Amino acid sequence: MNNRTETIAALLTTSREVIQDAVLDNGAIVAANTDKPYYPREAADYRYVWPRDACFIALAAERLGIPAADKFFHWLETKPEDFQKDKLLFSNYSTNGRIGSMGRMFQPDQMGTVLWTIHLFCTGDAAKAEPYKKLIELTCEGLVGSWNKAFFLPNTVDLWEDGFRQTSSRVENNFTYSIAACSEGLRLAHELFPHKPWKQASDQMRKKVLEAYDKSRGFFLRNHGKIDDPNVDASLLGLVWPFSLVEATDDRMQSTIETIERVLADNGGIHRFQFDYFDSEGTAWEGGGAWPILNCWMAIVLDKAGNHEHAQEFFNWVVNHSNKFIPEQVFQDFRIGISPLVWSHAMFVLAASELNLIPTP
Repeated sequence: MNNRTETIAALLTTSREVIQDAVLDNGAIVAANTDKPYYPREAADYRYVWPRDACFIALAAERLGIPAADKFFHWLETKPEDFQKDKLLFSNYSTNGRIGSMGRMFQPDQMGTVLWTIHLFCTGDAAKAEPYKKLIELTCEGLVGSWNKAFFLPNTVDLWEDGFRQTSSRVENNFTYSIAACSEGLRLAHELFPHKPWKQASDQMRKKVLEAYDKSRGFFLRNHGKIDDPNVDASLLGLVWPFSLVEATDDRMQSTIETIERVLADNGGIHRFQFDYFDSEGTAWEGGGAWPILNCWMAIVLDKAGNHEHAQEFFNWVVNHSNKFIPEQVFQDFRIGISPLVWSHAMFVLAASELNLIPTP
């Protein structure tokens, strides 16, 4: 094996360990297991369940032969505080299901991601999805009940969970990534268990996603409504993967991808969005780093667009900037931050799988 192949193999081995450590006996999947000796004392406590992160981790676990999804879906149906009553999932939860460190912050993309994950895990087979039908129904009813044909009635926060940036019914705006996740999730749920209101809401959300393309700027806006947010955001890669609302080869998506790379890639590493200062460890948010998650994400999207060599370049950046563990962020100074972040390892596994880089037994 050459050095790159050996490094990928070593990172996959570490990813297996980190992901296995995040999958708890009761079905919860944590963003980082602070109980483990490799978790740095200086890093923030991420021993919480973020449903979105956990979904990607569960899928990566399954691809590594680690059973995780089934128990997690059952945890998700029964454990999160007030979910059975309110039919809404909030930012994060303690492993016993109590609302976690972020409070009742509504990030609807998490619920869309849950629906997408169940469909993928069950290979689109309704019979296989039957054990999760109640979870699907709760999730769909919560989304549809909060949706007002054009926007969410409760204030929502995007996947980066900056509480200062929320949608508002006054402004009638939507986070584009969030409603893309919900649109695709509802569509797939309807495919498993047909229910017209789910499909109607999915179509309405899809329409709003496509309306978020700004022809004059040449990219999809991260937040569109009566007031737009033109700051470039890498989460718009999600319109291609995982949520398949726009083809990777679509001219609108191509120009969006090019804009993300031009504006947000620095020395090969992709940052979340313009003017991002969150660093997870600094005393005053000294400036965000590049996110390996996003390099893996870009690699998948470029590969789907047929740009295989460029996809490998973004993937190789992660390989070259990981020292056994894959962190949340990579900085160009002494900061380390959260390391390992399980979602980073999960996205590495998923990208390696999509790029056919996982060795067959």
